Amino acid sequence: MQQRVQLYIGPQLARYGFGEGHPFEPDRMDAFWQETIRQGLDKRVSITAPVMANRQALERFHTPEYVDRVIACSESGSGYLDYGDTPAFKGIYEAAATVVGTVLAAAEEAINGTHKRCFIPIAGLHHARRNMAAGFCAFNDAGVLIETLRSQHNTQRIAYVDIDAHHGDGVFYAFEDDPDLCFVDVHEDGAHLYPGTGFSDETGKGSAKGSKLNLPMRPGANDADFLKVWPEAETFIRAFKPELIIFQCGADSIEGDPITDMRFTPNSHAHAAASLCKIADEFSQSRIIALGGGGYNRANLASGWNAVLNEMCSC
Repeated sequence: MQQRVQLYIGPQLARYGFGEGHPFEPDRMDAFWQETIRQGLDKRVSITAPVMANRQALERFHTPEYVDRVIACSESGSGYLDYGDTPAFKGIYEAAATVVGTVLAAAEEAINGTHKRCFIPIAGLHHARRNMAAGFCAFNDAGVLIETLRSQHNTQRIAYVDIDAHHGDGVFYAFEDDPDLCFVDVHEDGAHLYPGTGFSDETGKGSAKGSKLNLPMRPGANDADFLKVWPEAETFIRAFKPELIIFQCGADSIEGDPITDMRFTPNSHAHAAASLCKIADEFSQSRIIALGGGGYNRANLASGWNAVLNEMCSC
């Protein structure tokens, strides 16, 4: 029986992470993968190695000056790419470009291959701006993906859906005036959590006004709270009729994460994944690309991401 989902795994992807004591360490992928094997999901997916993006692809979203800066910091292995959250290390350029390249390979597979559903655990670096890093994110793989889908695959109407505890500000503000980017983000209230954005009145600008839906949640919000707001998200996405769905399924919204205050369980992630797969089947030729996003409690990210992967395999 042919597997429905392409899963991208490999040491090159795991290398994106920071030093000991930093919440985003390279062991995150292994924590996910060991749980994948334990649940037997490795037998239900097609496994593919990571791919590094070239500079031309990165510059579809990022400025040349910023790419130059990442290369220089990568060579020196010192300093920060932002104001203190995203430290440089030797090889960070190659590691971050591999996250981007792997996401772009998934897009190629979803558009032209046999697997319309793809999952990349170390991806969804949604804080990076076009000209700077932010919040552990050197390059914005989702941003590069959106630009690539438009320029290389003629895919215009894209839904970006984000349930990470942190608002996907790097994606939101880059496409705030883009009416063909449907943006839906369920996150902890920006008044309480980095990056301090994503309020409900932020709905897009100009011709894109009304194409963005921010659903901030109170600290301590649980599965019941998620299930109250999700129908609004689902209705919003369905009305847009996307050609492809990008799902940032950050696990830092699960109870017990060391840097957030949300109290979801993996059931919320599974519910969102099942819902989005159905929408993708209806409108997007089943095309959905899931990005692991945040998550700094290893047990949480293992269970949350695998809950998404299981639904992608099952629906």
